[in-house]
Amino acid sequence: MAVDAKAVKELREKTGAGMLDCKKALEEANGDLTKAAELLREKGLAAAANKAGRIATEGVVESYIHAGGRIGVLVEINCETDFVAKTDQFKDFARDVAMHIAALSPLYVRREEVPNDAIEKEKEILKAQALNEGKPEKIVEKMVEGRIGKYYEEYCLLEQSFVKDPDKTISQLLNEKISTIGENISIRRFVRYELGEGLEKKVDNFVEEVMSQVKR
Repeated sequence: MAVDAKAVKELREKTGAGMLDCKKALEEANGDLTKAAELLREKGLAAAANKAGRIATEGVVESYIHAGGRIGVLVEINCETDFVAKTDQFKDFARDVAMHIAALSPLYVRREEVPNDAIEKEKEILKAQALNEGKPEKIVEKMVEGRIGKYYEEYCLLEQSFVKDPDKTISQLLNEKISTIGENISIRRFVRYELGEGLEKKVDNFVEEVMSQVKR
């Protein structure tokens, strides 16, 4: 069902959970705010949001090198205490995020980091596509706003589907870890290197390659 933006905003203010999580909870609850809030609490998302404002300056810089050294990733993930940073659960999460970055090549951590000029350029492309499809100009703007969400899902790490479990986003995975570990956790920044990037070379399916390494 279509979810009203006002309801999403109200649920977010009530629970502190992210916009996307609120929208999905409302869809699952058929628009029932009370039930949606309960769903968020069950998933640990509301509790995670309450921890989000706490300072996280400890953590790790995790690395992932794809077989043969063809892709390398460094990612900084912060938590509140050195104790948590040394736990296997936190380290496993950091490794999973680094591996995911290697496989799906995000450009940004979160949508707020996307430059305005990149969004405007994408909107121009989407508008041209919609007009070429013969869509009425009066509804093109609404279509573009809807489709720009796909851009964020493709290029923003937190909005990508987790490569090892496509049923959840990296944001949802992060909130689960915050809830179970009991500290604020933040994916701060990353850098991804690919051998020969920018040079003409054959196209490889790195998602399949990375996953094949995980399954061994």
